[in-house]
Amino acid sequence: MDVRIEPGWKSKLKPEFDKEYFVRLTDFVREEYRKGAVYPPGPLIFNAFDVCPFDKVKAVIIGQDPYHGPGQAHGLCFSVKDGIDYPPSLVNIFKEIESDLGIRIKASGDLSRWAGQGVLLLNATLTVRAHQAGSHQRKGWEEFTDYVIKVLNEEKQNLVFFLWGAYAQKKGESIDRSRHLVLESVHPSPLSASRGFFGNRHFSRCNDYLANNGIMPIDWR
Repeated sequence: MDVRIEPGWKSKLKPEFDKEYFVRLTDFVREEYRKGAVYPPGPLIFNAFDVCPFDKVKAVIIGQDPYHGPGQAHGLCFSVKDGIDYPPSLVNIFKEIESDLGIRIKASGDLSRWAGQGVLLLNATLTVRAHQAGSHQRKGWEEFTDYVIKVLNEEKQNLVFFLWGAYAQKKGESIDRSRHLVLESVHPSPLSASRGFFGNRHFSRCNDYLANNGIMPIDWR
């Protein structure tokens, strides 16, 4: 695929690019883009890796699918570009940050500002057909992103993993809790946020853990 990806990540992920499942996945995704609207735009499929170099990763937020509405997805989970209305889950994430840390959020749904500080915003599935949630699931992306988590788990120390909702928690089952901090709660979706997302204090807990391990905390504004 003609996509941008940071060199450190490229070297870590190269073994997967050559595997049979990934070749099949690439063929499928190319055909999907050829047939109609797919999100995010092709060059941004690996944006999460491109804007958060492997050597800088401090925290990982795991999402499920890219947003499937026009102009929303740009390769970072939960994030939308400037000028796009905040999706409901992002509204609730910002509410929890403001409650937890007592800070005002910048008037932008573009979370590139977090990625640049070392927050990998990783969707389990990196592409989706327009207006069809889950349409690119079980095509190979999940195997690829499982490998991403495996590499981070084994090669890094003192990362913070945010696992919101049953899907993310299942995906993070293999993470070594003795090497990393794993924060779990219900998903920030309006369907579940009031049952344990609000008040989870994940953002302050993340920063406390990073600071206690001599790592610069994240400015969540």
